[in-house]
Amino acid sequence: MRFSILFAMASALLAQAPGSAPKAGAAPSGNAQNGKKLFVRDGCYQCHGLQGQGGAAGPRIGPRPIAFAAFTMYVRQPSGQMPPYTSKVVSDQELADIHAFLASLPQPPPVKSIPALNQ
Repeated sequence: MRFSILFAMASALLAQAPGSAPKAGAAPSGNAQNGKKLFVRDGCYQCHGLQGQGGAAGPRIGPRPIAFAAFTMYVRQPSGQMPPYTSKVVSDQELADIHAFLASLPQPPPVKSIPALNQ
């Protein structure tokens, strides 16, 4: 109990620290073509699939990625098996490019348009 209270307080302080996370709102301008290259270079595809569709090792992260601020926070301080990617490894601009790539992916077809799923 004491640990969870301390953890909550520390999280609140870190959330307010200057420069600790991007401000809420729209993602910075990103280059989707460069983001695709970075997605492969940094090995994101190995767990999340080439189209961000997810797999056994990582959840779906595309084509509708979470808000940029949450995306950045999770990449920098993930939970579970994912290793952290500090700004020394992946810059904020590179994260914006990866986020733009994920947002640029086409939406899957509606379930009703797939005959085998509607029998």
